Amino acid sequence: MAIAYLGLGTNMGNKRQNMVTAAALLAERVGDVLALSGFYETEPWGFESENNFLNAAVKLQTSFPPLELLHATQQIEKEMGRTEKSNGAYHDRIIDIDILMYDDVVMQTPELTLPHPLMHQRKFVMEPLGEICKL
Repeated sequence: MAIAYLGLGTNMGNKRQNMVTAAALLAERVGDVLALSGFYETEPWGFESENNFLNAAVKLQTSFPPLELLHATQQIEKEMGRTEKSNGAYHDRIIDIDILMYDDVVMQTPELTLPHPLMHQRKFVMEPLGEICKL
């Protein structure tokens, strides 16, 4: 079993419910949710929007290897109504699930880079992550 840290974000619809639903689906399909941070309201990063985000971090114990975990999180995003980025640009989203860290794995593939290469630049990732890394 591995420990993975995931970032959650949403800025559409019932944001609090989106976060709870995503965490519940992760627990149901991917592994044991060991910790869920508090929710942090933040401004959009990388694009303009009138909709602020709600962000959180999840500590998850999983038997899924990294790429299988990625595909499972992408399926949850899709089922919750997430649409793909157009032209690589950021946009409003119902849910975003990012794998931030996976045990001590360091990897870079066309699909996934671990640890997440931009997490240290994002306060909306580091604050909730710091909260649950203490647990």
